[in-house]
Amino acid sequence: MSILSADALRQLFDEARTHNLFTAEPVPDHLLRQLYELMKWGPTSANCSPARIVFVKSPQAKARLAPCMSEGNRAKTLQAPVNAIIGMDMAFYDKLPELFPHNQAARSWFEGKPDLIATTALRNSSLQGGYFILAARAVGLDCGPMSGFDADAVNAAFFAGTSVKVNFICNLGHGDPAGLFPRSPRLSFEQACGIV
Repeated sequence: MSILSADALRQLFDEARTHNLFTAEPVPDHLLRQLYELMKWGPTSANCSPARIVFVKSPQAKARLAPCMSEGNRAKTLQAPVNAIIGMDMAFYDKLPELFPHNQAARSWFEGKPDLIATTALRNSSLQGGYFILAARAVGLDCGPMSGFDADAVNAAFFAGTSVKVNFICNLGHGDPAGLFPRSPRLSFEQACGIV
């Protein structure tokens, strides 16, 4: 496997930013499909793949989501062309016979173990959320991930009657640089890493 080009690395990491404001350019559904088709290949434990995504685009759906958002996130949620609700299926293990076919006992690893289910769902849907952001950037979209929302309200508005719960929400579209904050620093390798 070879390293990506400098242009690709800039698009995914070096020059990518968290966007708070988006242009009016629409995001077509085929691009959302392409995004998912890329992100789904990222690894999860036992290929459990618990992430479930609702792409909020219509004015009616946005009107359901907006009251769930914290005051500081409401306007930018309404302004973004798409809001992706990244959920986690708390019954993900029901899909393991399909997703992890070489071990048909995998479902039993989780059944009746709520703490393990919750930990696995959160960890792996969060991993998939990271893949989601990279896939969005790879198809030319900008992202604004957020955690400022009322989870119970989001669950009631979008996941009622299902086994899915919200993990986080990510605005999508073509970012407007006018809404960017100065780039915040990051920890150095020496501050964050060790080699033993």
